[in-house]
Amino acid sequence: MKRLFVAVGVVAVGLLAWTPRSDAAPSLWQGSTSFTNVVASQPTTGGGYPVPAGSRVPLAGTCRPGPYNANHSESWLAVKPGTENLLGTSKIFFDKYSTFYMFHLGAMTMPGGTPSTTTQVQGYDCVSTGDNGMLNQAMPPSWTDNTDPNVAFDTRGRAYQVTLPFNAFWDATKLHPDGAIDLSYSDDMGQHWVKGNGGNDLEQSPNASAKQLGHVEDKQWVAVNAIEGNRFQDHVYAMWSVFNKDTTKIRIAVSRDRGQTFSKAVTMTAPSQTGPSNTFIYPSVDAAGDLYVAFAAFPINRNREPLTLYVARSTDDGVSFSPFVAAVKGVGMLPTDDLPNTTFRDGITENFAASPTYPGHLYLTYEDWDTQSGQMDVKFTQSTDFGATWSKPQIVNDNNDQTKPTDQFQPSVAAGPNGAVAVAFYDRRAKCPSDPSVLPKDVDRTNFCIDTTLQAYKDTGSESGAQPVGVNSRISKFTWDPMNPAQKVGGIGQMACASATDPCTTRAFIGDYFGLAISNKNVYALFVSTHYPSNVTADDGGPVYYQQQVLSTVPRSAIGSAF
Repeated sequence: MKRLFVAVGVVAVGLLAWTPRSDAAPSLWQGSTSFTNVVASQPTTGGGYPVPAGSRVPLAGTCRPGPYNANHSESWLAVKPGTENLLGTSKIFFDKYSTFYMFHLGAMTMPGGTPSTTTQVQGYDCVSTGDNGMLNQAMPPSWTDNTDPNVAFDTRGRAYQVTLPFNAFWDATKLHPDGAIDLSYSDDMGQHWVKGNGGNDLEQSPNASAKQLGHVEDKQWVAVNAIEGNRFQDHVYAMWSVFNKDTTKIRIAVSRDRGQTFSKAVTMTAPSQTGPSNTFIYPSVDAAGDLYVAFAAFPINRNREPLTLYVARSTDDGVSFSPFVAAVKGVGMLPTDDLPNTTFRDGITENFAASPTYPGHLYLTYEDWDTQSGQMDVKFTQSTDFGATWSKPQIVNDNNDQTKPTDQFQPSVAAGPNGAVAVAFYDRRAKCPSDPSVLPKDVDRTNFCIDTTLQAYKDTGSESGAQPVGVNSRISKFTWDPMNPAQKVGGIGQMACASATDPCTTRAFIGDYFGLAISNKNVYALFVSTHYPSNVTADDGGPVYYQQQVLSTVPRSAIGSAF
């Protein structure tokens, strides 16, 4: 217990904001928009599961209090309407067990855009569901993991996220049930969370084993109608996928009382309409209060059929949807799980947002693998007629791939007040620097280390839609090494690892997506970096370079007077 107490006592690092000079961006980026960076993730404590020596999965009944001061991977971000108050959510990994994929959801409270606290989302672990200091070892509500951060506000400041609690399903697991879909909400900027729907799951298969191949819930997301005066104001839309071997269908449930109850979940896709496998769901609400959903339809055999991105519209509060429109066909798919040169896995293909300013204006960004050149680009397409037709996709990244092909991937798109639109993405155009946080063997490697890049757009409401404002700008101060943390603690590797192995030789995890939001004054991005050393000491005596969540703030005035 003393070791745990010491570990919990670490402090957040790198919390001083940094404003680059106009000449700070490397010449690889044409833009030089000013921005600040600050580490948003902070150590916290909560319930979690240790993994016994020689195993890859925890044992039922062993949940205990402990530190969440390791990797903070994958995130989303929302702005409280009419303010600069931010709420971020992310995966937070438990104690020293990142390599065994032990994590829960964390919430980062940022009043006025300044990070203050990180909190484990309550209601899914043995500590927060315990009584009178006693741990609750029942499964559920004590799940080994809780995942897929997402968050959205209503007009009265309540924040919602759809959660995916599950039990470890790899190796020789004997845990059950498999998982569930829930919704939690917070009325204090993410410091305390309450399970909605009367505490009941939106979907669960109660007697399912964690090993099952059918009825597996995943890839959930939330949208809220935050349009003042709209007839569906403050209605909450939860969507998720259910995987059944070779078919994947999208489900929806709607709350019309601010999360207290939800309609019975219904299936909104069918193989005859969009193919057998539909996932990567992004719902969004436009200025008219119409609900849209974008998703990726995957072939069963990736060598035979292309990936298609579909969008559909509901004008009746999610009761029914228009025919599914193929916004983009033939999206290039990475032929392997991991990106070239590294061992971290690729993330979600696309991201989607509807305009809160102009009805029927929609924005879709996605990553597109170029088989011929062997590299990834970020592309952007839009609709100004409620999703009926879509513009010819344009490449967003402006690096020169002809001389030195590099990957740009995991894009996010946000739409904010007064027609502001932004796309941000991870970017490998810069070589790895010589820096204590970069592994010596990785220094000077190309198409390897990562930055974050922003491209701004302005939509004036015309049929031409959102037009680029300026060029790509780097919004991360430090180029970071995705192969950190390579250090060990207690003899265990510290890499976040989706393959739940030690060492992590494939499917290392930096997150499948990251957060982007626009307020009246700023564009905010919330992304991963391993640059900032933690105060956790590695077995070799140096610091552990965990993944931290970094908040980048870009003033809209710095992008352009009209933006």
